Amino acid sequence: MGTAALLRAAGVGVGDEVVVPAFGNVEVAEAVVLAGALPVFADIDPATYCLAPDAVEAAVTPRTAAVVAVHRFGRRADVGRLRELGQRHGLLVLERGESEAPYDEIARRRQRAAYLDAKLKGVRTPDGGDGHTYQQYVVRVPGNGRPDRDAFARALRVRGVECRVPVKTPVHRLPAFRRCVSLPETERAADETLALPVDAALTKRDMQRTAAACNALGGLLQPAF
Repeated sequence: MGTAALLRAAGVGVGDEVVVPAFGNVEVAEAVVLAGALPVFADIDPATYCLAPDAVEAAVTPRTAAVVAVHRFGRRADVGRLRELGQRHGLLVLERGESEAPYDEIARRRQRAAYLDAKLKGVRTPDGGDGHTYQQYVVRVPGNGRPDRDAFARALRVRGVECRVPVKTPVHRLPAFRRCVSLPETERAADETLALPVDAALTKRDMQRTAAACNALGGLLQPAF
């Protein structure tokens, strides 16, 4: 059942607010609107890229009826803390996630992620905790924000490394959902993150090329203070 249908089935609708992440796809916010409610954006945990429970609690108002936690890049949201929060405030807590890959594919992705963890310099590698399945291997490119990350990505592609910006524009910056809200971790993640390939089909030579290309560029960028 889709998010909008689950919200409606729980009685969430006109006049209600639903806390959602702005870092990710627009579909979750659209589903809240489809249910008749208002999406309210909360900030993310910088390690997991999922809703930060403290930020969710700060966003709760008397009109809040639900929270939609989205699992991101193979890391899970802190659903335990979110459910505790939901119990305290009488909120519905829904989970939305990515389709799970077969176990053997996850194992190969983890092997490739471990290789990059050990080899990469000049970028910040992902936190591998809490059963990370590496649906995407997302690094942070240090520097002064988006121009550095985007230049880094272009240079990698020239060197034959397929990479992508996972979230180009946070939902709260889109015209249909524009909000005047402080989401510093969301903004920073949108400016710095880059997904590197760890697909199960990649060869050792592919992984070596990725590491070599990143390391050749990484030393040119200085972290922002």
